[in-house]
Amino acid sequence: MKIDGAILWEIGQEWSIEEIELGDPRQGEVKVQLTATGMCHSDDHLLYGDTPMDLPVIGGHEGAGVVVEVGPGTTDVNVGDHVVLSFVPACGRCLPCSSGHQNLCDLGMHLLSGGSISDGTCRVSARGKDVQAFCLLGTFAPYVVVHEASVIKIPDYIPLDLAALVGCGVPTGWGSSVYAADVKPGENVVVMGAGGVGMNAIQGAAGAGARRVIAIDPIEFKRESAGTFGATDTFASAEQALEGVRELTWGRMADKVIVAVSRLETDHVKQALDLAGKNGTVVLTAVGSALDVDVRLNLTELTFFQKRIQGAVFGAGNPRFDIPQLLGLWEQGKLNLADLITSRYKLEEINQAYRDQREGRIIRGIIEYT
Repeated sequence: MKIDGAILWEIGQEWSIEEIELGDPRQGEVKVQLTATGMCHSDDHLLYGDTPMDLPVIGGHEGAGVVVEVGPGTTDVNVGDHVVLSFVPACGRCLPCSSGHQNLCDLGMHLLSGGSISDGTCRVSARGKDVQAFCLLGTFAPYVVVHEASVIKIPDYIPLDLAALVGCGVPTGWGSSVYAADVKPGENVVVMGAGGVGMNAIQGAAGAGARRVIAIDPIEFKRESAGTFGATDTFASAEQALEGVRELTWGRMADKVIVAVSRLETDHVKQALDLAGKNGTVVLTAVGSALDVDVRLNLTELTFFQKRIQGAVFGAGNPRFDIPQLLGLWEQGKLNLADLITSRYKLEEINQAYRDQREGRIIRGIIEYT
C-alpha cells in the first residue's frame, strides 16, 4: 500500500511528508485505518536527538481507528473492530503484565528498535530504505501495521478522535496522579507543566479528591485553561509557586508533585523536591535527553524529610484496563477529553502544528485523516 507519511531523516530537520510503502500484516499483526493521531512532545524529542533511535523514523504513537486487515494467528481483534493504539505494548503473559504492571511489559524492549515485535523487520519503507516506526506504531500516516499487543478494542460508539488521546497523553497524566503519586482525598498536589500530559495529571488529582491542585506553567493560555480541568491555583514558575504553595498549604507544602514539563531538565527535580513537603512524593513523568545522567537535589533533605522520587511510564497504569476505563469515565462525564483538543490539523500541516505546540498555543493538537 502506498500512502503519505511524516518521516524524520536527520536530527534537527523537520518532518518530511512523502510517499511511503506500507507492508501487509504478518504473524500476530493487524492493519488499522486511523481516524486521528495525537501530537505528543515525545515525538518532538526525536527531532532534538533526545531519544536514541535509528533514523529514518516515522513518528506518531497516539492513534485510534478501525481494523481493516488481520494477519495470521491474530486472536484479539477482527476486521471492523474499533481500536486504540497503546504506545506501550501489553502481551498480558510476561512477569510484569501478569503482576499488574502492563506498562512495563517485556515487549517494551522493542519500543525504540523500530522493527516489528513479530520478526524485527520494518513494515514501512521510503526512498528504497527501511523506516523505523516510533514506539512500534508510526501513527503519522493514515494506515499502520502493528502487533496486536499494541491494540486495544473499544466500543464502536466512542468518537475515534477523542479515543486517540487515551493511547498516551491521557493515561500518562491521569495515572501519574492516581497511580504513581497515589493522590488521596484532601492532599495538596502540584503539577509542573500544563500541557497534554499535565492537564490530565490535573484531572487525575482533582478526580482523586485533592484539596488543592496547583498548576505551574509559563504560558498564560495554559494557566487559564487549567481551571477547566480542575486546577484550583496557578503560578507561572516554580520560583513563584514556592511561597504561594507554602501559603496555600498552611506551611506544609505539597503532598505530591507531578513533573509533566515538555522537556525534563536537571533543575526540575530540585524544584519539585523544594515544593514537596515532609513525606512528599515527586513523580517524574516528563521525558528528557537520554544523555542526561546528572541531577541536582539536596540529599540531606531527601533523607531527613523522607521524600520520594518516583518515575512513571504510561502513568504506571495498565493499557488493557485503563484505556477502556478512561473512556468509560469520559462516557460518564467524569473525564474531559473534548477540551484537550485545542487545534486540529492535516498531515501536511504537521510542522506548523509542532511549532504551535512548542510556542504554547495548544494543549493537545490532533492530526485528522480523511
